[in-house]
Amino acid sequence: MARGLIARRTSAALALLVLTVGAASAGEADVIAATATRRTNGLYDFDVTIRSRDTGWDRYADRIEVLAPNGTVLGTRVLLHPHQDEQPFTRDVPQVPIPTGVDRVHIRAHFKPVGFDGTVLELRINRR
Repeated sequence: MARGLIARRTSAALALLVLTVGAASAGEADVIAATATRRTNGLYDFDVTIRSRDTGWDRYADRIEVLAPNGTVLGTRVLLHPHQDEQPFTRDVPQVPIPTGVDRVHIRAHFKPVGFDGTVLELRINRR
């Protein structure tokens, strides 16, 4: 009986820790999901979902970047307006060239005026 109680308390504590870590890593603009679709000649289209704390023209997610593991920016999508009434939202980053040998990318969102402070998503690239 004591083992069951300890196991339940340990599970509850771990669940709380996971939730706390997740909440602590959230920023003004977090990339929460993404997919990549291969086109031709090494080009990929990305669909990127962002959850951001947009409040209007002075504070909103204004850019998405796809980066190589070494930090090189491979593709950018400028977001031209706030999305305070559409959360989370998904936008594409089309025709991104992925160099040979790159098997994963990092996707991040820029938040005006804060910068890049949110969750960055790592996505594996399917070369097939």
